[in-house]
Amino acid sequence: MKKLINTADSVVEDALNGMAAAHPSLRVRDNVVYRAAGPRPGKVGLVSGGGSGHEPLHAGFVGYGMLDAACCGEIFTSPVPDPIIEATTSVDGGAGVLHIVKNYTGDVLNFEMAAELVEGVEVASVLVDDDVAVQDSLYTAGRRGTGATLFVEKIAGAAAEEGLPLEDVAAVAADVNRRSRSFGIALTSCTPPSAGKPIFDLPENQVELGIGIHGEPGRTRVPIAPARELAGVAMDAIHGDMPLRGDLLVMVNGMGGTPLSELYVVFGEVAAYVKGRGARVARSLVGNYVTSLDMQGFSVTVCPLDDELTRLWDAPVETPGLRWGR
Repeated sequence: MKKLINTADSVVEDALNGMAAAHPSLRVRDNVVYRAAGPRPGKVGLVSGGGSGHEPLHAGFVGYGMLDAACCGEIFTSPVPDPIIEATTSVDGGAGVLHIVKNYTGDVLNFEMAAELVEGVEVASVLVDDDVAVQDSLYTAGRRGTGATLFVEKIAGAAAEEGLPLEDVAAVAADVNRRSRSFGIALTSCTPPSAGKPIFDLPENQVELGIGIHGEPGRTRVPIAPARELAGVAMDAIHGDMPLRGDLLVMVNGMGGTPLSELYVVFGEVAAYVKGRGARVARSLVGNYVTSLDMQGFSVTVCPLDDELTRLWDAPVETPGLRWGR
């Protein structure tokens, strides 16, 4: 294992401290990343989080137009309730707080417990479960939460910045999740620092279809194929679950170890697939947004848009991981 770390035990703390040093708009306390300016009176606060190793999710999406705080557990390990409670209390501007939670058992249980224990703050929650690859996995009951987490955080964040009440921010977050579908493919495993070796074996001539963001197994393994075929597998799974029509928000996301040039190759094939089904890529993202350490591979996330969701997606955002319009 070759990694740019000090020790395996300190990697999350060191990374968060480095992020705060690089971005004065952020501050870090007890492995929670906050907006340095603190809560804005009358604005709904947004708190998300989960295990580290998926950067820029979640910490890289703290800032104007997205999250107010991100609770960062150890690599692939949910944060415990105490920092979630502290984050919820700290970002409350008097309008309540929305928890955005990926559907993994640890995240669900710890965010639910935190919401029950927090005092003096109205809390709503939205569960992200966009992955169409498998119904249940090692970490979940039901579908996993993956790339749509970014869509939910961005669009709900824009709604919160506009001053919408908690009920409406939660409703738009739930709508984005309901509309969104994702599918991922791995070319290699990833290597958590604490393990010191890949967490699963994947032969050099095979890929894993339907992989999760923690290295969970997917649907099946098949021989490596051209990007057009692999993109087609992902899009067939999405289209089979939610027929593609109208204007779409499409993200081709790298898993951490895939060159951007290859992600653009995949996006070209995805765009051709969408066009061939009579739909249109109206908004797009290509890059590393919801990663799995150093895994090579990609995921595709699709969300049908309406005028209001398009407006909220286009609204200004200023975070380390996503920035436009300001």
